[in-house]
Amino acid sequence: MKIPQIKEYQGLPVVTAQKMKYIDEIARLDYGLSEDFLMENAGKLAAKEILEYIKENLKKEYIDVVVSVFCGRGNNGGDGLVCARYLKEEGVCVRIYIVSPSEKGYGELVVLNLNRAKEKDIPIKLVDFKNINEVEEEVKDSDIIVDALLGVGSVGKPAGVVKRLIQIANRSKKDIISLDLPSGLIPDTGHHTGVFITAKMTLTFGFPKSGLMALHAQKNIGVLKVINIGYPK
Repeated sequence: MKIPQIKEYQGLPVVTAQKMKYIDEIARLDYGLSEDFLMENAGKLAAKEILEYIKENLKKEYIDVVVSVFCGRGNNGGDGLVCARYLKEEGVCVRIYIVSPSEKGYGELVVLNLNRAKEKDIPIKLVDFKNINEVEEEVKDSDIIVDALLGVGSVGKPAGVVKRLIQIANRSKKDIISLDLPSGLIPDTGHHTGVFITAKMTLTFGFPKSGLMALHAQKNIGVLKVINIGYPK
């Protein structure tokens, strides 16, 4: 699997998943930027782009728009939870569908942002195989699905509930907006493993990922925007 050799996109260096992890670490250790700070910025600015998308493409008032946010268990899910909160603040009708926790539960930031979403009275459904069919029915009236299932740290083929949610999102024929990268796309190469989101727009955080540069990936990414989430120069 070759990594596309594109070095720059919109004046920013193109990075691999490994490099992204390293940048996050430096931001934290050398510049004191907490993961919470970066996640808050990511979700907030993603919401801003989604509101723009609604204005330009749906031609509806925010209050008449239904957005379903599909969240994974990891930090990409956390970005989705933050994004949901900012959409709700603008009057959008938001619903959160999050993959139910593993035995270990959710990570600290996901718990934190789940609680913040609850405080805003956003309906939250923990998705497992018992209620997955219900979810498929419920999202039929959505205008947009936000894909926050798998981020740059994900490896391997989407399985279980995540796989089913990817299939539901694609089958819904709704406009899908992916956070960081379309779930199921391999961050470094842009290839997929057979189960992947086809997005109308991808909002990638901090830096463009090398897989998003691949020609074969373009049809799955839609419009690509790089969101500056506050990394120091």
